[in-house]
Amino acid sequence: MRWPDFLRRVGYALLVIVLVTLGVRALMSLAPGSIAEVVLGESATAENVAALEQELGLDRPFFVQYFDWATNAVQGDLGTSLITHMSVSESILQRLPVTLELAVLALVIAMGVAVPLAVLSAAFPNSILDRVINAVTSVFLSIPAFVAGPILVFVFAVQLGMLPALGWIPIGTDLGGNLRSALLPAVAVALTEIAAFHRVLRADLIGTLREDYVAAARAKGMRPGYVMFRHAFRPSSFSLLTISGLSLARLIGGTIIVEALFVLPGLGQLISGAIIQRDVITVQGVVTIIAVAFVVINMLVDVGYGIIDPRVRNSARRAKKKAIAPVKAVPA
Repeated sequence: MRWPDFLRRVGYALLVIVLVTLGVRALMSLAPGSIAEVVLGESATAENVAALEQELGLDRPFFVQYFDWATNAVQGDLGTSLITHMSVSESILQRLPVTLELAVLALVIAMGVAVPLAVLSAAFPNSILDRVINAVTSVFLSIPAFVAGPILVFVFAVQLGMLPALGWIPIGTDLGGNLRSALLPAVAVALTEIAAFHRVLRADLIGTLREDYVAAARAKGMRPGYVMFRHAFRPSSFSLLTISGLSLARLIGGTIIVEALFVLPGLGQLISGAIIQRDVITVQGVVTIIAVAFVVINMLVDVGYGIIDPRVRNSARRAKKKAIAPVKAVPA
């Protein structure tokens, strides 16, 4: 990626973060009632509410409040919770590892299941095996996490007693217990991702296997497995890289229901409680972290294009050479 493109993407990323945080702040401020009334309770007098609003700076203009918050956020200070009076940055750092582990584990499970299924489907397209796999992944796609979660709990926790139904064990306390407590929620989140990954990779593999260079490799007597993984899989994984990066970013911000269902102390539980209590500072801090994660992962995906598919690098180099090449004189 060339420097002008990189700087342009960084500018777009900063603009996205600003617009997202502005939108969250505006939506929270449009809710009926005063945040100070929520903090003080229903028995608070008008004088007490006005005094607290002045103390918290809630009586100042909207953009002044946002500018002050953004200035501190750039320095790593996301403010102090209006309800718990704890540092929002510290609260996020305490809960972020839970959400990250859940998202990464769900992504690993989805990739580990979807890639072999896609390879089998592409190796035997339109066969009985392919149809069965497509039917199973279609079922996965139609089951949301809040439905899959109770089903998994009933089967593996209640009936079989193999895994815990609720709670979280930190990874530093017990690695085995941590994986056991994270497995069911991760699988519940991963099911829809398995279906998406399988469909994308299967379609790309089938298209690649019809290319002339693949037919030439088969004509040379190369084994089907070698042709699949040496000649077809890498160029077919271009789209898979894109959606896996977007999936990870989406999983980081989309585990609210699963964390509430399995009582996990992650960002989802933090932001859901903050929304109910109208703790706008905490909500804005969590949304900012999620937005930054989404933007950074998207940029890493763009960089990964050139690593997986050299044609991206070569096209960029050809464009650069063409741009700096001298213009030949056209004869009259």
